[in-house]
Amino acid sequence: MVDILEIDSSSVTPRELNRKIRSLHDEYDKIIINNPGAEHNLVAGLVGNGNIEINGSAGYFAGTMLDKAHLKIHGNAGWFVGDNMTSGEIIVEGSAGDGAGQGIYGGTLVVKKGVGSRTGEIMKGGTIIIGGDSGFMSGIFMMGGRMIILGNLGADAAESILRGEIFVLGEIESLGKNAVTVDLTPEDKKSLKELLSQYEFKLSDDDYNNFTKIVAESSRPSHGLE
Repeated sequence: MVDILEIDSSSVTPRELNRKIRSLHDEYDKIIINNPGAEHNLVAGLVGNGNIEINGSAGYFAGTMLDKAHLKIHGNAGWFVGDNMTSGEIIVEGSAGDGAGQGIYGGTLVVKKGVGSRTGEIMKGGTIIIGGDSGFMSGIFMMGGRMIILGNLGADAAESILRGEIFVLGEIESLGKNAVTVDLTPEDKKSLKELLSQYEFKLSDDDYNNFTKIVAESSRPSHGLE
C-alpha cells in the first residue's frame, strides 16, 4: 500500500508548507500539494529522498536547492525552477520561465514544453532537458553538465561557455562568444537516445542524427585580447 499525504496549500503560506514537507517527507511514499496557486518558492531547500508532486502550476524558484528528492509539477513553473539543485529530479509537465536550472550542480531537470531565456546559466553539472524552445543566452557562463534542447535555441547561445555540452535538435539563432559546434559521436547519440526515451520523448532515428552539439572553443578564453 502506498502511503500518500495530500496537502491543500491554499490554507498555508509557502514557508509553512515547506516546513511541513521537510518534517514529513520521509514518513510518506508521496506528498501531493493541491491548489498551489502558482505560489513562489514551493518545495524550496528540500534535502532527502522525498517524492513530491505539485498538482498545478508553481511560481518562481520551485525546487530551488533541491537535494536528492524527486519533484513533479503537473503544470507550469515560473522563473528559476530547479535553481542551484545539487541532486535529484524535477519534472515540469508544462513550460517554465527564465533561468530554468540556473546554477545547478547535479541532478536532472526536465521541462516537457518550452522555457524562457538564460536556461542553465552558470550551471556546473547535472542535466537539463527542454522539450520545446529555449530563449536567448541559454547556457551563458556554463561550467559543466549537459543541456538538451528539442526545439529551437535563441540568440547568443552558450555565451562565454567554459565547459559542458549543449545538444540542440532545432535551429540555433546564433552562438555566443567561445561557443562552437562539433560533430556528435556515436556515444553521444546512444546516450541521448537512452536518456530521452527514459523521459518518454519519442524521436526518430533521423532526429538523433540531426542534433547539433555546442561546446567551448577554449576552457580559458580571453575575449577582446590579442
